[in-house]
Amino acid sequence: MKKISLLFVLFFGMQLVQSQELKWHTDVKEAITVGNKENKPLMMFFTGSDWCGWCIKLQKEVLLTPEFAKWAKENVILVELDYPRRTPQTPEVKQQNGELQQAFGIQGFPTIYFATAKTTDGKVNFEGLGSTGYVAGGALAWLAVANGILKKT
Repeated sequence: MKKISLLFVLFFGMQLVQSQELKWHTDVKEAITVGNKENKPLMMFFTGSDWCGWCIKLQKEVLLTPEFAKWAKENVILVELDYPRRTPQTPEVKQQNGELQQAFGIQGFPTIYFATAKTTDGKVNFEGLGSTGYVAGGALAWLAVANGILKKT
């Protein structure tokens, strides 16, 4: 029984460490710079981290898995755009996230929007690639949808 417990702790500990290695940008301008430098699209995660049940479910079933971590490092620049109810945010983050929610017409959470972006004369121009949200079936099912969106480019 102790061996099973130890394996359980090691397995989930490894998952947590791998998922923590991911860099989630909260400054979209910084993410755009990195995306253009690495020639990768942005994966913008519109979430209500402290109140949205489906957002929390998506985090647990997909975004915190080793499969997602490996895929994300190879394919996208991660951007978290959070709309919390209890967690404080700076006025700059609130303004940025509000503007992006309006620009992309986000009406429900979670929404994940894939896009490329270029900054010209101080103005950001996004090219939308597609969007998704929660997908039942875990990480592999979600990644199949994401890959379908990214292959359109």
